[in-house]
Amino acid sequence: MCQVANAHLERGISHKISGDYDAALVELKFAIGDDPGCSEAAHQLGLVYGFVGDFDQSLAELQRSVNLDGSSVQGRNDLALTYSMLGMVDEAKAEFEEVLRIDPTNEVALKNLIFFK
Repeated sequence: MCQVANAHLERGISHKISGDYDAALVELKFAIGDDPGCSEAAHQLGLVYGFVGDFDQSLAELQRSVNLDGSSVQGRNDLALTYSMLGMVDEAKAEFEEVLRIDPTNEVALKNLIFFK
């Protein structure tokens, strides 16, 4: 989790929600600069990279987010969904299974694992 309330993170999320991905990227990079251990900043940055089609960076940031906070079900689900979208079946399945280890009733993971059987 982030050390303190991070205004760049908050602005980055706001820009992401409004669809201003260029501004979101700038703010989220600043948020990580302010707090490199902030898993939520890496998570949000990974999502925005995915929205703009930079999937290598998206995967890198989502993985970094999970490495910083392995218990983040949302981060792991988003990483797994990105893997799925890119056809990385083994990686997606492993992440969804890890989500279920943390949260055995997680609907996102349960629904998506059906496709891997």
